[in-house]
Amino acid sequence: MTNEVYIPEVRGHLKKNIINLPEAILGASGIKINGRIIRSFIFTTDVATIRNNNADAVIAVYPFIPQPIITQAIVSVADVPVFCGIGSSGGAGGIKRVVNLAKHAEYQGAQGVVVSANISNEAVAEIAAAIDIPVILTVISGNTDFKARLEAGVSILNVAGAAETPAIIRSIRGEYPYVPIIATGGPNDVTIAETIAAGANAITYTPPTSGNLFAVKANKSRELETRRS
Repeated sequence: MTNEVYIPEVRGHLKKNIINLPEAILGASGIKINGRIIRSFIFTTDVATIRNNNADAVIAVYPFIPQPIITQAIVSVADVPVFCGIGSSGGAGGIKRVVNLAKHAEYQGAQGVVVSANISNEAVAEIAAAIDIPVILTVISGNTDFKARLEAGVSILNVAGAAETPAIIRSIRGEYPYVPIIATGGPNDVTIAETIAAGANAITYTPPTSGNLFAVKANKSRELETRRS
């Protein structure tokens, strides 16, 4: 006897060729955010990828100065909740700028904002007071002062510790068994399952680039032409 539940699938013709996230992510408990359970986040800012995948949500963090026009573009093309990176309180504008970025993200329809690991607790507190969507902290080390971060207003931890991710999660769970945790799942089903077993509630997945996808299609086309000739 099996406990598997049959899930009927209906998909339009134009949605047949999409990026399917690893099924191992379905083993995560998920995080209920404003009534919606989210288990999978696709980590991208590519608008074509954002429109063509089966993730529950988008986490849009990029290595440049956060700009409202980028947030607006991503939210406008997504058909699932978007969680936008707003950086830290350093640099020009300081706390005032990052708070304004958070407000703008909420006004544009983002369901949460992602702040950098080096953001100050003062900035976190001001952001949390200014918006009504979750503040998600990027965690890159187990040496983070989680108590201070959570007290400042962080709602969700986003663990991105490369190979150390499961160990960081286990460390967090030892002290905070119920805090919501998103985490990078690694390259395959085995590493994703390990991350979930460590205590992650949801998984971020980095999709292949458009260049990689084009290469796969080109190779298939060449194979087809070879068979025909």
